[in-house]
Amino acid sequence: MTTDSFTIRSIEAFCYRYPLATPVVTSFGKMLNRPAVFVRAVDEDGVEGWGEAWSNFPAPGAEHRARLVNEVLAPGLVGRKFDSPALAFEVLTKGTEVLALQCGEPGPFAQAISGIDLALWDLSARRQRLPLWRLLGGQSRRIKVYASGINPGGAAQTAEAALKRGHRALKLKVGFGAETDLANLAALRAIVGADMLATDANQGWSVTQALEMMPRLAEFDLRWLEEPIRADRPREEWHKLRAEAKMPIAAGENISSVEGFKEALAEDVLGVVQPDIAKWGGLSACAGLARDILKAGKTFCPHYLGGGLGLLASAHVLAGIGGDGWLEVDANDNPLRDLFCGPILNVREGTVELDQDPGLGIVPELSYIERYRSS
Repeated sequence: MTTDSFTIRSIEAFCYRYPLATPVVTSFGKMLNRPAVFVRAVDEDGVEGWGEAWSNFPAPGAEHRARLVNEVLAPGLVGRKFDSPALAFEVLTKGTEVLALQCGEPGPFAQAISGIDLALWDLSARRQRLPLWRLLGGQSRRIKVYASGINPGGAAQTAEAALKRGHRALKLKVGFGAETDLANLAALRAIVGADMLATDANQGWSVTQALEMMPRLAEFDLRWLEEPIRADRPREEWHKLRAEAKMPIAAGENISSVEGFKEALAEDVLGVVQPDIAKWGGLSACAGLARDILKAGKTFCPHYLGGGLGLLASAHVLAGIGGDGWLEVDANDNPLRDLFCGPILNVREGTVELDQDPGLGIVPELSYIERYRSS
């Protein structure tokens, strides 16, 4: 992988909120709107790069991440020269470790740093006149996608609409009682036929509840069961689930350390590993991690639920690293995603094809979403 040094002239985060007509429901709560924190980096030559910081929870989290970027992180980078985005990532991470501990906020700091990191990778790829997927070593720009965010209410209608848009793979939210979950799964299996169907419990079950549900889920030929229990439960509980599971177990969006992923890759528990590049690690940590996931014989599926820039960056990582995983694409209405995710809107037979343009391939026109701006 080539490098191209750059000097940072400015970094700025922009915060937005799109109110949802229908709240997105998880086993742990509702999202009444879709937030997005977009990050723009500009170098001394005027080359721009764009990224996004994860900001879904809690409700005021997006404004907080944006202020962390603008008031705490950006001032320490402006005017500095870096040989690669990874070096800037290291400077930010090491330089804020004590501060993140002091205020008890390693998560928000990691998310704000991830947004900057993605912007710098986009900038670096543009400087080298390469699409980001190609810079990462990708051979093919076509990737598989699946429709996620399918709520327990109206699941069949959401699934049918996703198939009309070109999807061939679905993921249902579960954890709302056996009757609701099983009825929805039966409906979705009928709709998707023999194609890919997965479920996500969003950490909603105890190990006992998960063990009770898993035999009942087995008849639906699931590609995976995601986060059946809390991410921080003892490893022996995860091992217990793995011993009984008739389908692969998936997790990763709530693993937020190199050590945590090393542990996950060393064990035969997770069949599908799902780091979120906007939530922890950016591309600097997660590109190498994705390669390690494939080397460990597991499926790499980037987790993503947010605006269009982070989704597009996740697509480039999947295309760049390869493997036979799927990109997560939220099935719910969100202009903060649709206006800025470029070719991800064009789902054909369950796949999308990335552009050949440098970087992420798009420069967002923020004036389109000015009415959703939040401070």
